Amino acid sequence: QVQLVESGGGLVQPGESLRLSCAASGSIGSINRMGWYRQAPGKQRELVATITRALNINYADSVKGRFTISRDNAKNTVYLQMNSLKPEDTAVYYCNARTLGQFDSWGQGTQVTVSS
Repeated sequence: QVQLVESGGGLVQPGESLRLSCAASGSIGSINRMGWYRQAPGKQRELVATITRALNINYADSVKGRFTISRDNAKNTVYLQMNSLKPEDTAVYYCNARTLGQFDSWGQGTQVTVSS
């Protein structure tokens, strides 16, 4: 089993930056892909960015050029650097870990609010 703990959310103004972190523990050797999803009020959870153990990266079109995902395998941690934040980025952000067997683990979520 994999446990995920997120940190780094908060309230920022449009155009500002935030960095989210997600530390994994437990059966970390089984993890292939890690990533971030988000869910805004009244909307479905959506993919933001993912990164595999081989460092293959995928971004949602809405965040390309503004968000950067990275992974420190030595620390079992994945990061999401979010720049040029917009009000529409407001959501609860969830860390995800997926094993080669396609089993998903989720963090508890961290709130990101972008508002003037």
